[in-house]
Amino acid sequence: MSDQNPNGQGEDPEREEPVVRPDPIKGTERRIDPETGKVRQPAGQDGQEGGDAGNDAPDLAHEELVDVGPADGEGLGSFLSDEDLDVLSGQSTADQLAAERLADLQRVTAEYANYRKRTESNREIERERAVGDTVKSLLPVLDDLDRAEKHGDLEEGSAFSTIAAKLRTTAERLGLTPYGEKGDPFDPQIHEAIFQQPTPGVTVDTVADVVETGYKLGSTTVRVAKVVVAVPA
Repeated sequence: MSDQNPNGQGEDPEREEPVVRPDPIKGTERRIDPETGKVRQPAGQDGQEGGDAGNDAPDLAHEELVDVGPADGEGLGSFLSDEDLDVLSGQSTADQLAAERLADLQRVTAEYANYRKRTESNREIERERAVGDTVKSLLPVLDDLDRAEKHGDLEEGSAFSTIAAKLRTTAERLGLTPYGEKGDPFDPQIHEAIFQQPTPGVTVDTVADVVETGYKLGSTTVRVAKVVVAVPA
């Protein structure tokens, strides 16, 4: 006995009619044809080429657009300075910004020039100090040469005289300069008075004799000169 539907017609139990249900997301019918298994052409696109029908990737709706990053203002704000933002917003002009940048450059250039001058000056002072520590060890030898010369022990052309000349030349090449001569005005800054001698006819304090020669190294006084001072009587 075969099954019959309420209308009295026979029904094959192995065959089921395809049921098309509305898409709960899109509100449209499903895009796959249950009978052929092919992708259905969306409504309103019948005139397009068949190649588009084979693309089973759904089109993005307006609400499905992907967010590619923050807004331009937020992204650029972390890379631009306040001055750049003022220019972009119209609060300042490009000429004003250029003038500010020029002023900054001039200030940095002046600071660097001053730094270089200070560095060179300090380097020269340190060099003079280092050389001064070295030549101080030569001062006793130079004093002995001066005493020998006063006593006539450095005869012209003698071997001792030649050695003395070479030593004095080497000291001068290092920048060591002797000072203190008889007849120089007395200066307490560079002279040390070991004796004052009242002298008739003298109106100002004058160096009457040099007991120990003074030496300078550049602008630095290595040793003051020890002198006898002639003062007004």
